[in-house]
Amino acid sequence: MPQSGPDFPMKFVSSCADHWLKVSYGTATCTGWRVPNWKTVTLRRQPVGGLGLSIKGGAEHGVPVVISKIFKDQAADQTEMLFIGDAVLQVNGINVENATHEEVVHLLRNAGDVVTITVEYLREAPSFLKLPLGSPGPSSDHSSRASSPLFDSGLHLNGHCSHTAPSSPSSPIANEPKYEKRWLDTLSVPLSMARISRYKAGTEKLRSSALEVLALDGASTGALQFSTAQDCADWLRAISTNINELTLQHMKMANKCCSPCDQVVHMGWVNERLQGADNNPQNFRSKFLALRGSSFYIFSAPPVSTLDWGRAERAYNLCEVLFKVHKFWLSDNYWLQANLYLGLQDLDCEDPRSYCFSVLASHGKSHIFSVELGNELAVWEKAFQRATFMEVQRTGSKTYLCSWQGEMLCFTVDFALGFTCFDSKTKNVLWRFKFSQLKGSSDDGKTRVKLLFQNPDTKQIETKELEFQDLTAVLHCIHSFIAAKVASLDPAFMDSQSVARRYMCSS
Repeated sequence: MPQSGPDFPMKFVSSCADHWLKVSYGTATCTGWRVPNWKTVTLRRQPVGGLGLSIKGGAEHGVPVVISKIFKDQAADQTEMLFIGDAVLQVNGINVENATHEEVVHLLRNAGDVVTITVEYLREAPSFLKLPLGSPGPSSDHSSRASSPLFDSGLHLNGHCSHTAPSSPSSPIANEPKYEKRWLDTLSVPLSMARISRYKAGTEKLRSSALEVLALDGASTGALQFSTAQDCADWLRAISTNINELTLQHMKMANKCCSPCDQVVHMGWVNERLQGADNNPQNFRSKFLALRGSSFYIFSAPPVSTLDWGRAERAYNLCEVLFKVHKFWLSDNYWLQANLYLGLQDLDCEDPRSYCFSVLASHGKSHIFSVELGNELAVWEKAFQRATFMEVQRTGSKTYLCSWQGEMLCFTVDFALGFTCFDSKTKNVLWRFKFSQLKGSSDDGKTRVKLLFQNPDTKQIETKELEFQDLTAVLHCIHSFIAAKVASLDPAFMDSQSVARRYMCSS
């Protein structure tokens, strides 16, 4: 149960089997919620049924004019936006907040065939709404009762007054609605492709025991404040689990339409740190990442249709990117790759972006992302490994143009053979070494790399110096192929090297 207080009205939250987050609240304040207090509705007067509503109240008794009845399938009902208890603020742009009952009735009856009314939802329904049609007014004579704001003035009979009291209050009333449309203090947020944020809007400050759920269609729960940090953590995990299950279902449906080599391995929301935005409080932006087939995608919005996959902001070859887990950053350009299993998980409150990872791409391009939960970090690390290894095994080899001793050559990284260098014109192999024979490497950070191989016969170290146009992509490719080779021989070794998995085990 979320907490109530001056800034947070009491709300009841439930995560339903149909994957909607339902939030109910019971006070007049509504801080941080996208639930408008007023709205403007256009009614089209019907030949039979008029506006399809009745009103009560008036300034002469110091009460607002409110909608007291909604008649089924008539004009007001068809808008699906008007409810019993809505206070009428304006009619065709004319303010009626201080108007008498008869003035509002006259204005509505003579407003033409198209009537625009502005209404405000009154969370506490006026007590006079409960009075039945025909209840006595302030005086006993018929004319006084007819004009009393405590009576319904029907606007569903096309100009014919319907506020005359019947002979008996208990007798059936013509055109009496068989149901009532009333506001429900409930907000439902669809969880499919939704995301969660624990940060205050426009800041990098972590909310204390609070979170917000934002749906793909723009709906938001606003800030949900919980009584304890444990309650907040429990709900965060529960909602995240629900979102992840829906995302998995979406992936399975998408994969049915894709070839085996173009399957979606993982996708979900993250926050990306903007480059050069150190002094900007909003230095993180929500992004949707996907690992599909041979590529790593970055979207501003989830790919819902097949065409959306061609609208990614960025797409990188999985063999040419490097995934790295981080705990927190020390300063602008310096990141600490933490040994999370050494107890640093207790420092979560010191930095709002505790669960971070980076993706280093070709030409030195880097992206820094954060997620809300440590298990999400572990899932992304495992997903990157799986997607990369699958791509390495699918492609089998990658070949890059390079130069060596002034000659244009081809350098191939092969999953089965290792490293091969051959002449681009004659295709003659100049040298070949297995992965196990690579004993070291160094590079200048620009275009040149030195690879140190051990000759199987002489046991001597041979240095091969090559120059590439995109050295970063080649180095990442070498890393991907070696990691995939090791994983194929010893899967347990890769798990033992997983920083995020060790963090999850320790916590």
